[in-house]
Amino acid sequence: MNRMLEYKVAFALTLSIVSAAPAVRAQEKAPAKMKASAIQVKMIESEEIKLPAEFQVALYEDLIQQLQKKSGFQQVYREGDRTAANAAELVILRSSVRGFKEGSERMRQVTTVAGATSLQVHCEFADKDGKVLLERDISGKVRFFGANLNATNDFAKKAAQLAHDNFSSAPKA
Repeated sequence: MNRMLEYKVAFALTLSIVSAAPAVRAQEKAPAKMKASAIQVKMIESEEIKLPAEFQVALYEDLIQQLQKKSGFQQVYREGDRTAANAAELVILRSSVRGFKEGSERMRQVTTVAGATSLQVHCEFADKDGKVLLERDISGKVRFFGANLNATNDFAKKAAQLAHDNFSSAPKA
C-alpha cells in the first residue's frame, strides 16, 4: 500500500513540474523577429547519408509547400528561380540531411514500439551575402501510423514553423 502511495506522489510531482514548464517559458520574452519578405529554398543535400530518391524529392516539395502555407514570407522561391535575385530582404535556406532511418509501415501497424521512420536535417537560414542568420537541426518522424514519407512532411512543418517564429515580412512597429 505504501508503494502505491509513493507512486501516486511521484506521479503528481512529475505532472506538476511538467505542466509548470510552459508557463515559465511563456513568461520569457520572445526574441525579435528578423525582417525578411522572401525565402529561396535550395535543393536539400544528402551527400553523407544515402537517401532514397522519393525521400529527396518529398523533402524538397513538402518544404516548399509548408513554407508557402504557413511561414509568413510574401514569396517562396525555388532554387534556380532568377527572379529571387531581385527580391528585397531575401533569406536563403540551405539544408542537408544528417541522419536517416527508414522504418517499416508493416511493423508500425503491428506494434507501436517498432518500425519508426526518422530523419535529421540541418537547416541554415542565411542572407544574400551568405551570413548565417539562424541554423537548427530539425527532425522528422513517423512513429505510429502512416506512410514512411510522412516523416518528410513532419520535418517540413517544423521547418516552416521555425521560419514563421523567427522571420517577419511586416515592418517592425
